[in-house]
Amino acid sequence: MTRPENPDTPVGSTSRDTATDRDTTDRDRRWRLVLGAAAEDSLTTLSGADTAMDGALGKLYDQSGDRRGGLGRSAPGVARWLGDIREYFPTTVVQVMQRDAVERLNLHALLAEPEMIDAVEPDIDMVTMLIGLGRAIPAKSKASARALVRKVVDEVERRIADRTRSTLGAALDRSARTLRPRLHDIDWNATIARNLRHYLPEQKTIVPERLVGRGRRSQRVSKDIVIAIDQSGSMAASIVYASIFGAVIATMRAIRTSLVVFDTSVVDLTDKLDDPVDVLFGTTLGGGTDINRAIAYCQGLIDRPDDSIFVLISDLYEGGVRDEMLKRIHQMRDDGVQVIVLLALSDEGAPAFDREIAGDLAAMGVPVFACTPDAFPDLLAVAISRGDIVGWADANELSRRGMDD
Repeated sequence: MTRPENPDTPVGSTSRDTATDRDTTDRDRRWRLVLGAAAEDSLTTLSGADTAMDGALGKLYDQSGDRRGGLGRSAPGVARWLGDIREYFPTTVVQVMQRDAVERLNLHALLAEPEMIDAVEPDIDMVTMLIGLGRAIPAKSKASARALVRKVVDEVERRIADRTRSTLGAALDRSARTLRPRLHDIDWNATIARNLRHYLPEQKTIVPERLVGRGRRSQRVSKDIVIAIDQSGSMAASIVYASIFGAVIATMRAIRTSLVVFDTSVVDLTDKLDDPVDVLFGTTLGGGTDINRAIAYCQGLIDRPDDSIFVLISDLYEGGVRDEMLKRIHQMRDDGVQVIVLLALSDEGAPAFDREIAGDLAAMGVPVFACTPDAFPDLLAVAISRGDIVGWADANELSRRGMDD
């Protein structure tokens, strides 16, 4: 008998047979982890790290027989479980399991414990959950909660800051251009592009009939942006993103940024824009909604209508005076303010929203749609340039995000 090519291959077997057996075992192992203890008798027995993984999954998902899922009543028990799943599963899976744990095992109260917060894998969902707990977080846990929120805010800010500043800066440059620039203010690229039709082949040169120059926007505030955010529970992710964008935009000297949150009352958080974490902990999710009152307050912030952009982020379920709210928006537009209504500023699309009010706003020419965080800088750039926002939203398929019946 010849010696097998692989010394680990049993005599009388082939390498292909061994590979097939290995695939079968791995398949059975995966199904055993998926199906849980109910499949223990019919599938492979787990060992080692697989046993620990099965235990972590079972505490969350195993509801079979007499065994019930549960992480225990203490925060340390939950923290240990969170440490286990972070050891055995990739970050994307950990985030899914965390969200499932909150829903299945009612962890809202335990999230207020510092041991729990320290063990959580930070993401936007966990931040919105903590913001939702708000004042219910015990004093001893506030430092840990802020640290978690800070980690997510810093990560998102790093992702969006440079692109936001460059996109809005370019839009401000375009809006500030003049056709009678001083020599050192001439935008030569824009001038050449505008005068290409005046090229003289014989002289191999362009005769610039019109000069395009950059305005000196750094010496003054070019635009005012007022962002008003509905504090309804469904708007939680939008509040996180809007607060971070507001903080980034506030660092640009050419833009005066105001940020307001509202329910039945209005809170101006503009003075906290140097730290979006302070903004987030200054919000209170839930409660009623008085959009009309919020718009009335924001009208008082606008003293240069032609140079102002008003962004309302709301599901439009109005608890105040509906007709007066619509009249205020109509008046803002008549005064020259660029008005934009976002049903959501998140990756998930629009939540439930008042379709009748959305239709009324659209009928008066107000752009109404859900916007992704990645598209938000481009949206503001179009607004700064006084471009066609509705056309831009249609071209980017934003006008239908989450809005289909």
